[in-house]
Amino acid sequence: MMFREANNSDIKQIQFVRHAVNENRLSDPSLVPDADVAEYINKRGKGWVCVVHSEIAGFAIVDLIDNNIWALFVHPDFEGNGIGKKLHGLMLNWYFENTKDKIWLGTEPGTRAEKFYRMQGWKEAGLHGKGELKFEMQKTDWQKALP
Repeated sequence: MMFREANNSDIKQIQFVRHAVNENRLSDPSLVPDADVAEYINKRGKGWVCVVHSEIAGFAIVDLIDNNIWALFVHPDFEGNGIGKKLHGLMLNWYFENTKDKIWLGTEPGTRAEKFYRMQGWKEAGLHGKGELKFEMQKTDWQKALP
C-alpha cells in the first residue's frame, strides 16, 4: 500500500472507486463530474489516494473553502485494511495544519461510515441535506484523538 497526494491523472480511478461503493452511493453519478474532482483537489483543498498494485483502493478529499470533508471512500474489495483510517488521518492532519476552523461532514445514518466517524472522535451536530447526519470536529478534538 502506498499513500500519496492525488493529482489529475488519478481522477478516472477516483471516480471508479466512488461509483463502486456500497454505502453513501450517488443517486446520479453525473452529479459529480471529473471537473468537480479536479477543482477540489487543485483549488478548494487537497486529496490523497491509496494505491495497491497500481490501482487506487481509496481516496480522501478535503475542502478548505467550505471547511468540510468532501469525500472519503474505499473500494469494497479493500475495506477492512485500515485504508480509510490512514486517509482520514492524512487529510485531517493537513487540514488542521492549514486552518484552525472546525471541519464538518455529512453521511447517511446507520452506515459503517457513521460508526467510523464516531470512532474517530467526530461529534454529531444535527442533520444536513436530505436526512444525512452532520458531524463536526474541532482541532482540539482531533489532537486528543491522535494516537
